[in-house]
Parts: sequence; C-alpha cells; structure tokens
Amino acid sequence: MENKISIKEIVSLFLKLGFIGFGGPAAHIAMMQQEVVVKRKWMSEEHFLDLLGATNLIPGPNSTEMAIHIGYDKGGWKGLLAAGLCFILPAVFITGIFAFLYLQYGQLPEVQPFIYGIKPAIIAIIIGAVFPLAKKSVKSTFLAFTGIAVLVLALFNINEIFLMFGAGILAVIFFYFQHRKTNTLQSIAPFVMLQISSTNFFSEANIRLFWIFLKIGAILYGSGYVLFAFLDTELVEKGLLTQQQLMDAIAVGQFTPGPVFSSVTFIGYQINGISGAVLSTLAIFLPSFVFVALLNPLMKKMRQSKGLSAFLDAVNVASVAIIAAVCFAMGKETITDWRTIIIALISAFVIFKFKKINSAFIVLGGALLGYLLYQF
Repeated sequence: MENKISIKEIVSLFLKLGFIGFGGPAAHIAMMQQEVVVKRKWMSEEHFLDLLGATNLIPGPNSTEMAIHIGYDKGGWKGLLAAGLCFILPAVFITGIFAFLYLQYGQLPEVQPFIYGIKPAIIAIIIGAVFPLAKKSVKSTFLAFTGIAVLVLALFNINEIFLMFGAGILAVIFFYFQHRKTNTLQSIAPFVMLQISSTNFFSEANIRLFWIFLKIGAILYGSGYVLFAFLDTELVEKGLLTQQQLMDAIAVGQFTPGPVFSSVTFIGYQINGISGAVLSTLAIFLPSFVFVALLNPLMKKMRQSKGLSAFLDAVNVASVAIIAAVCFAMGKETITDWRTIIIALISAFVIFKFKKINSAFIVLGGALLGYLLYQF
C-alpha cells in the first residue's frame, strides 16, 4: 500500500478539479490521472487503472466515484468524504446559482464562446491520459485484442456495461482454459437499502424527490445522457418537470464543471426550492459513497486471486477502450472547423510537451482561445 496523503492535500486537489472539471467523466478521469499519477505520483498507473476498472463495475457517476476511490485509497474514511465532497460541491454550488437565476429570470446566461474553446481543449486532455493508460493496461496479446474489440463495439454504441463485464468474463474463461484450475469467484454486488425519518424538512414533494434520485443513483450505469433519459421518465412524464426545464437542466450540466449529476441540483431547485435541491443532490450521490466504501477494501483481495486479477485486467483495458471511444465521438462533434482544430492542436502540444502542467491552465487557455476565435 502506498503512503497516505494529508487530508489538506486531498481537499486542495479535488476542490480544484471540482472547479475546472469541464467535459464529462472521461475528461475528469483524464485530469485525475494527470494530477494523481503524473504530477503528484500518489499512485502507480497500474493502481489507477484498477480503481478505474472498479469504478466502471458499479452504478453511479464514474468520475465522482473515481474521486471517492482515490480519496479513500490515500486518506481512509476522511479522504473518502473529503475527495467526494470537494469534487461534488463546487459543481453543486455553481449549478445552484444558475438554478436561482433561472427561476428569477427564466433564461440561462450566454456562455457559448467559452464552451466553444473548452471542448477541444478537453479532447486534448483526454488523449493525453489515454496514451499512458493504454500502454499500462495492455499487458498481453489477448488484452490487446480485447481492447481493440471493445473499442470497435463501443463505436457502434454497444452498452458499456455489457462490454466491460463481457471482457472480464471472457478473460476469466481464457485464464481458466489456460491454467485448468478451479478458483472461487466472489461476487461483488453491494446493494444498500436506506431509510430516512420524516421531519418538517421533508415535505411530501421532497420525500418523493429523495426516493426518485436515490433509486437513480443506486441503479444508473452509463453517461449523463442515460441520466437524462431516467429523468424524462421519472419527472417529465409524471408532470413534476416540464420538457423545457429538463432541456435547460441538461444545458447547465454541460457547461458547468464537475459531475453532470449536479444537474439534479438544478432540477430539485425548480421543483421545490433550496430544500428540494439539497435533498435531490444528497440522494443522487449517496449511493456512490456507499458502493465505493464497500468495494475499495476488496480490491487488494481481488488482485491476490489470479482469476479475479485476470477479470480486472480485462475490465481495465475495456475501460480505457471505452474512454477512447468517447473521446472519438466527442471529437467528431467538437472539432468541426479551423478554430477548434487550432485550439485542440495547441492544447495537445502543451499537454505532451509539458507533462506536469496544471489542467486548469489547459481549460482556461481553451476558454480564452475560444472566446477570441469565436469572434471571427
């Protein structure tokens, strides 16, 4: 086990990532890899990959769970809470401000010029992280072919959960055919039932919101876009939210930093004010803390089992392949003209030339270039 890190350092890192973490889970994980592995050397590339694989095996927001994993790994229970809360709260705070302004004025501020530049810079950040992760995850010819297969299937929009579990199960079968040994596979399926007592703070609307978002947080696999499909079913179709409010919540989730699940703060505020925002946010993120707390201590035992280690290796390479597929899809939508090509190339040059550069400078540089070039 690597050395523990002070809570102050964990708080400092994840507060920063919470404020500059634009671009969605793939970008957040790329930033964490740069900060935790390359710049600060808190852990090895291999261990980072193990945590990434574990994150992808459980429901909930991937980048938030990755932050919680890192915090727990480097600072125990205090680190778990510090990393998770510090990564989540900046996005919740910023989203809360937008929610207030939206309710007051009925529209969102104009941020398109800045987002125009941030998006191609984020693509460069993801590419910068995928290369070293890919080199470390491909440990054999079998894993190389597995990674290529997952990448191709991911580009055809095959469900990422099927791809990761499929890769893991295939690796276990391959391992046991090679070694012809039996080994006990322990299933990891932490499901937590939570109950809360009703007080004056919990109106009927708030209790309903809490259970809706707790359920979503406990069962949701996949990207933020899957979250919005759930929200359409649970809120819009049941008359709790209008279609326009949902679309505006999606917009807020896209142009604010941090986890896209912070859109739930916006939605809770529209439905029932501050109390609705607080309880909705608590409910959507709570399962992630519980799942990581249950899974993280088992990682070392999984590595000690050769069969489960083979499973983890395959899940890790599948996770990297899926991030690469996400990056490719984002690139097609984002890098569409000479301006975005210039921003992406400059960002990539800086990232590969100055490997320890702070991610904040890449994001801010992209925003500034976007604002300047957007005028042309």
